Amino acid sequence: MTPTVLVLCTGNSCRSQMGETILNHDLAGQVRALSAGTVPQPKVADGAIEALKLAGLPTDGLHPKLIDAVFDEAIDLVVSVCDNAKESCPIFPRPVKRIHVPFHDPHGEPLESFVAVRDEIRRVLVPAVREALGLAEVSQ
Repeated sequence: MTPTVLVLCTGNSCRSQMGETILNHDLAGQVRALSAGTVPQPKVADGAIEALKLAGLPTDGLHPKLIDAVFDEAIDLVVSVCDNAKESCPIFPRPVKRIHVPFHDPHGEPLESFVAVRDEIRRVLVPAVREALGLAEVSQ
């Protein structure tokens, strides 16, 4: 059974969306990543979409979701990527492992900031999730 990872942020419009996309790509077949926000924004940040596209990652279907939208999912790991989401993370119906891996919020900054956060998410979040779930490294 493939573990489900929830990437949680406040607005679910940038860091958590990039985390979901990167985890689904880099750990394809090993995890199923979802993202949600505690107070979702109306849309995914244009810089986040552009940064993902520049890396050749898919952006179709990305949209901010309230945590309630994924509450019935069988979540195996919750990853908070901002301090506010860590503090306001809800209680799930069953015990769920949690880790906190914060990233800078590039909102309002140039595209280069979104690209830097994207690259940091790839460099830091992927191994953190792999370690938290005890996943073996798969050669590609």
